[in-house]
Amino acid sequence: MSAEDSRRVVREFGQRVANGDLSVFGELVAEDFVNHAAGPQGRDGFRATFEHLRHDLGDFTLEEHHLLADGQMVAVHNTLHGQHLASTMPLLSGIPVTRARVVWTFLHLFRVTDGKISEHWACRDDVGLLRQVGAWPPT
Repeated sequence: MSAEDSRRVVREFGQRVANGDLSVFGELVAEDFVNHAAGPQGRDGFRATFEHLRHDLGDFTLEEHHLLADGQMVAVHNTLHGQHLASTMPLLSGIPVTRARVVWTFLHLFRVTDGKISEHWACRDDVGLLRQVGAWPPT
């Protein structure tokens, strides 16, 4: 695949996930997907991660700042805009719901193989998110 093909796969994935289209996982994520960032593995595990995000942070939007591709590898810098509606994902576990508007910044690195996202690494501003919901610094 060319860098442009890889870029197109990752951009479409992000847009469709942000629009709540979870069918994208079957179409653009490899069944044996590896998430190096943590969390459950495989296509179904990655989908479950996004279901938690949607449940906890509502109908979020994703603002793309940068998307760079080099062959199979695609780097994305983006910001999630949402609202703290629940605390079921591990990062928010036990935190009282605030209904606060939140922004959460990420750097993602994806590998695209045969037209599907096959691997993922991430760096997230978790402390920034926790501050916005009143959970940082810890007590």
